[in-house]
Amino acid sequence: MTAPENATARLSRLLTMVPWLVNRQGVDIEEASRDLGVTTSQIEADLQLLFLCGTPGHLPDDLIEAEWEEGRVFLRNADTIARPLRLSRDEALSLIVGLRTLAEVPGLGERDAIDRALAKLTEATGETGEGSTRVQVALGDTSVRETLALVRQAMEDPRRRIHLRYLVAARDEATERDVDPMRLVNIDSHWYLEGWCHRAQAVRLFRLDRVERAEILDVDGTPPPDARPRDLDDGIFTPAPEDLEVQLELEPGASWVTEYYPVDDIKDLGEGRTLVSLRAADPTWVRALVWRLGGQARVLAPESLAEQVTAGAEEALAAYRLDVGR
Repeated sequence: MTAPENATARLSRLLTMVPWLVNRQGVDIEEASRDLGVTTSQIEADLQLLFLCGTPGHLPDDLIEAEWEEGRVFLRNADTIARPLRLSRDEALSLIVGLRTLAEVPGLGERDAIDRALAKLTEATGETGEGSTRVQVALGDTSVRETLALVRQAMEDPRRRIHLRYLVAARDEATERDVDPMRLVNIDSHWYLEGWCHRAQAVRLFRLDRVERAEILDVDGTPPPDARPRDLDDGIFTPAPEDLEVQLELEPGASWVTEYYPVDDIKDLGEGRTLVSLRAADPTWVRALVWRLGGQARVLAPESLAEQVTAGAEEALAAYRLDVGR
C-alpha cells in the first residue's frame, strides 16, 4: 500500500502545477498527467482543492477558478502565482551555503533530499563551488568550519574524545579541556558542541568560534551513562539570581560584543550606539572587557562597577606616566 501523501509534498506540487497550467491554458489533462508525473485523478483532486484557494477576502473573484470537464484544463484568477519561482544568483548561492551547512549536521535524516537539491541548484546556477565558498567564508569563519568537521569526525563510530583549547568569555582566559562529544547544535547562527567536560566533570556547551585549537585523542569518547543533554528551549545562557546585572553603553566599534558575549537585552541608541544589559557571576571579565575596548564602552550600572573601571583605568594611566617619566 502506498503511504499517504503529506501536506508539504502536496503544497510543493501545487505551487509547481499552478504556474505550469496557467501558462498552458486548455492543455489536455492526459498530457498534464504525463508531464507533471501524477495520475489524472490526482490532478482532478488538486484542481478541486484549488477552488478553495486564492487571495485574502474569500470573495468569488478572489478564489482560483478551475475547469476540466471537457478533458482540457483552464485556470483563472491565478495570475499572482503564474510565474514559477526564480532565485537570483545571490539567493541561490545563499541557499547552497545553507544546504551545505545543514548537510554537515551529524545523524541528519533526508540527506538524499539535500544532495538532490544541492545538485539541482548547482546545475541551475552553473556554480562549481568557488562562488558559494566565497559566500560561506564571508558568512562564517573558516576555522569554525574546520572545527565543525573535526567534531563530526570525532562523533563517528568509534566515538573519540576531543582535546580543546577553549576561550572562556566570562573570564577572558583560555583553558585546556578534554571533552566527550554528545551533539552539535546551531543556535542563533552559532555552532555549539555539547559534551561531557572532564575538567568540570559535567555537561558543558562549547561555542566553536571560541575554540582556539582542537584535536582528536586516541581515547574512547563515550560520555558517562548519567550525562544528559541540556534543555535549550530557553536559550544557551541561564543566569543565576545572584548574578550581577550590568549595563554597558557601546560605541559602533564595540558592537561585536553583542555577538560574542551572552546579553539579556539590546537597545539601539542611534548613530551605531547600543545599550546592552547582561549578567555576570564575576565582574572581573566585565572590567577587563571595558578596559580593552578603551573609549568604545562605558559602564552605566551598577555604579560600583563603573567606579572600579574608572579607578583601574586611572591607575594604569598613572603607572604609564610614571614609566614614561623615568
